[in-house]
Amino acid sequence: MKTQRLSDGTEMPALGLGTWKSEPEQVYRAVRAALEVGYRHIDCAAIYQNEEEVGRALSDAFSAGDARREDVWITSKLWNDAHRPQDVEPAIETSLRKLRLDYLDLYLIHWPVALQPGTLLPSGPADFIPLSDVPLETTWQAMLALRERGLTRQAGVSNFSIGQIRRIRDATGTAPAVNQIELHPYLQQSALIEACGELGVAVTAYSPLGSPDSAAFLGRKDDLLLTQHPTITAIAEARSATPGQVLIAWALARGTSVIPKSVNRGRIAENWGARDLTLTLADMTAIAALERHQRMVDGRFWFIGETYSPQTLWDEGCLLYTSDAADEVVPV
Repeated sequence: MKTQRLSDGTEMPALGLGTWKSEPEQVYRAVRAALEVGYRHIDCAAIYQNEEEVGRALSDAFSAGDARREDVWITSKLWNDAHRPQDVEPAIETSLRKLRLDYLDLYLIHWPVALQPGTLLPSGPADFIPLSDVPLETTWQAMLALRERGLTRQAGVSNFSIGQIRRIRDATGTAPAVNQIELHPYLQQSALIEACGELGVAVTAYSPLGSPDSAAFLGRKDDLLLTQHPTITAIAEARSATPGQVLIAWALARGTSVIPKSVNRGRIAENWGARDLTLTLADMTAIAALERHQRMVDGRFWFIGETYSPQTLWDEGCLLYTSDAADEVVPV
């Protein structure tokens, strides 16, 4: 099984099953199918609102002998309404109860965005809490305390920029184990991957196929789906693979872990087959040429009012915190 080595030497299964946008009954069948096929990495989140069904699937799979708990890597995420330090432990305890687990393998801060308690998605500016009131550093310190209490083996982040990672690392002395980010040939994030590597932060790719099923949900129009791009389909034909397998193999070849989502048993098995696909240097070069710097999950749902913006969320065109000197910033 392909694995990704974390900074402390822990091996995380490199290919996992994503569960975003999976309806409860569908996700139950998907998790059962994935574990039967051979997956040993399941990615969850409180905001997906399907952790109870994921937990039932895990419990039934363990009881049936499809897998052992100690062999399955299970990730979940802290939602934005629980960034206050006193809310972090109750949040993971809720996820553990729903997932029917005693501990997580990895717990992530889902977004560098803070919402008022009880807010799932914001409807107006009043739903947001400025990071000046609930700094990421204090949330991160509370996340590290969960690890000390044995509630999670690893702590990490999701959708964080390198400036945000440096900031929490410098404040606490501990970098995240993982940064889970949108990653596919239209958004290759090479600089962020390199910077994470320098800090000992592993990268997990979400939406590795370009998230074609999120277009309607996010109000996005896609002119050319990645799975239909001539470069991808040509490589797939040459390698006797599917476009999806090519995209997953590309992510694995770059040293990232990857969590494609599916609720279709056949597609789940097909995606699992990507671990055996080897791309040539020419394939990798051709795919690298597809870069568009195009986000499919662009964070627009956080830009209500003036609390958060693309500049503060992604460090794009703003002043970036650097760890070289506490009072120094550099433009990007």
